[in-house]
Amino acid sequence: GDVSEKDMRRIQIRETILSHFEKEEKLYNMGIKCLSLFFIDEVAKYRQYDEDGNALLGRYGEIFEQEYQAELLENQNKYDPEYMQYLSCIPVNKTHEGYFSIDPKTKRIKDSDEKKGAGSDDVSAYDLIMKDKERLLSLDPTYSPVRFIFSHSALREGWDNPNVFQICTLKPQSESEIRSRQEIGRGLRLCVNQNGERMDESVLGSEVQEL
Repeated sequence: GDVSEKDMRRIQIRETILSHFEKEEKLYNMGIKCLSLFFIDEVAKYRQYDEDGNALLGRYGEIFEQEYQAELLENQNKYDPEYMQYLSCIPVNKTHEGYFSIDPKTKRIKDSDEKKGAGSDDVSAYDLIMKDKERLLSLDPTYSPVRFIFSHSALREGWDNPNVFQICTLKPQSESEIRSRQEIGRGLRLCVNQNGERMDESVLGSEVQEL
């Protein structure tokens, strides 16, 4: 219908959080970390800087924290008590993070330079994701509270995480079918548990489809 882009993005973020909680509650009891990935078109919509260079939340970051807290307050009795105990140990400002390129001069994050046919120059983001992949999959909230990831570009070869269950695109739809498939390919794979064991048919049998 006749809805503003700002309202539409808020609804997308809200639905992603809701879907995340519903999936995560089931996965938590199976020892599987649930991650969600947001693609954005401008870093400034997630992270900004004040005159003194201090990092501030952008519009999407603010909306995320508002909707996350609202969902917890409204539906706290809907979820399993043990799962809610897990969530209570994770501050909202610690459970989301952005992985972006770093400007070597200012040391601030910046939009990735998408060169035609060359992928992304998002080297810092790539290294951080790859080095911390095992850490991201830990269910220990004191060791790894991040469950929601914001990225400007995650299409560099090798960037993926098997435990991304929700992918939300907060930008205009890609005109390239290949690019859309690449974005989906950043997650939505056969996940692993806390022991690094791939949750495939050999482990779960026919239940792998439900998972």
